[in-house]
Amino acid sequence: MGSKIKLLGMCIWLFYLESFTFIVVNTQGNESGRGATVKGSVVINGRSVIGNIDDDFVCATLDWWPPQKCDYGRCSWGLASLLNLDLNNKILLNAVKAFSPLKLRLGGSLQDKVIYETEDDQQPCTPFHADTSQMFGFTQGCLPLKRWDELNNFFEKAGAKIVFGLNALAGKTISGSAVGPWNYTNAESFIRYTVSKNYAIYGWELGNELSGSGVGTSISADQYASDLAALRNIVYNAYEEVDPKPLIIAPGGFFSADWFKEFISKSGTYLDVASHHIYNLGPGVDEHLVEKILNPSYLDGVASTFRDLKNVLESSGTAATAWVGESGGAYNSGHHLVSDAFVYSFWYLDQLGMSAAYDTKTYCRQSLIGGNYCLLNTTNFMPNPDYYSALLWHRLMGRHVLSTTFSGTKKIRAYAHCSKQSKGITILLINLDSSTTVEADVTLSGTKNFMHRKMSDNSKVVKLPLHYVTETARKEYHLTPHDGNIHSQIMLLNGITLTVNSDGEIPSLEPTYVNSSNPIIVAPYSIVFAHIPDAVVKACI
Repeated sequence: MGSKIKLLGMCIWLFYLESFTFIVVNTQGNESGRGATVKGSVVINGRSVIGNIDDDFVCATLDWWPPQKCDYGRCSWGLASLLNLDLNNKILLNAVKAFSPLKLRLGGSLQDKVIYETEDDQQPCTPFHADTSQMFGFTQGCLPLKRWDELNNFFEKAGAKIVFGLNALAGKTISGSAVGPWNYTNAESFIRYTVSKNYAIYGWELGNELSGSGVGTSISADQYASDLAALRNIVYNAYEEVDPKPLIIAPGGFFSADWFKEFISKSGTYLDVASHHIYNLGPGVDEHLVEKILNPSYLDGVASTFRDLKNVLESSGTAATAWVGESGGAYNSGHHLVSDAFVYSFWYLDQLGMSAAYDTKTYCRQSLIGGNYCLLNTTNFMPNPDYYSALLWHRLMGRHVLSTTFSGTKKIRAYAHCSKQSKGITILLINLDSSTTVEADVTLSGTKNFMHRKMSDNSKVVKLPLHYVTETARKEYHLTPHDGNIHSQIMLLNGITLTVNSDGEIPSLEPTYVNSSNPIIVAPYSIVFAHIPDAVVKACI
């Protein structure tokens, strides 16, 4: 940067408080020029953290669905399968590289129908074929080793961290539920091939949506724990000379308290991650998806799932942690111009914030590409709005989660973390209101010896040296939809359209600089990340 930034104020006040600190700012005018303006207050407890997330908390999925996968008359998957995705697309490569790293979870409904080619296979490795008489409407499919080689070459170039979902139904008899022990022969061969090629796998996950009553079929908690023990032994034998060893992850299904409690208890030390799925918005065909997303009470409803899983893990004494292994919001591929549009960032970022507050370590979005809930457009690979929301979260929100509340309007969702790779805190504010601008003051409570700079309220606008701006200004990232249309697939950052360039490069996400003593202005139907570098709190030291 070489520009000078206009800031309000000339005087700097330094003060210390023994027990807590308030940041007080006066209200400014409604800069949006439309609707009402209300004042609100973000209250952040800076004494201790309420949760810790992985540095690579943001995760996305790649699925197996072939082009023939259709929902409600719309076939939205195209060539997005692990078997046919164009790995030479430069936008795809740059989109993954931008996260440095991005966790990718490979799996989905058809993973429990996948077999893996072996080096001595005499049978052809055939793909999935549509068959309405089969579970999920498709036959068994096969992953060729050549394709696995191609995928791993891409993952290495992109710097992705890979979680692979294994077929947990192999060898089982399916009659309502799936019974019998897991036949791990094919999986073991595949794992050993992967090790022999030195392909980096961050975690091996067993099964997809087979917990509780299951989707398609289910496995009892007792049998699942036994199968998981077999997986653990296979992995630890195959990776005997490798450290650190991949994580053992399961069950990748919908949370059921009794089932999860039994499974986690019986899995003991074999389980590293308890993964579960979230589709709390209902089916993609639901005509009320937007109403649900804009309803704070509805969004709050899923908090019980995060809280209950956290309680199960804590009460079991396990060292296993919680992941959301797959979450697309609306199941059956989502809904075009909702789950691939700006409005979905309200739901998505709220999910990231809420799950992190309940100590979820990783959150995998369904999907990176494919379906109507994709981060990248399935046809042209261009980023949808949620891609940029995910990237900003990844770059700004640090590991430590702070207790955060908002007063003034129920239409604001507020979250705060210690900032990532920088001083201070980062606040996320989501305005679900269509016409009300919110001017948000920030209060830090429970923090001793906090130093804060406050500018004179009545001084004129002055130009200050750049080094001063760096030390005292906060960075803000305002996300808004194109032309104010929340169904738009074009997102603006600080009024500038976000799009890749002719070389397929992801745009830089540049902030605007604001005097730290000014309120955070949150326009109607907008999202704001605010990094406050001089907010020194105990929890972040």
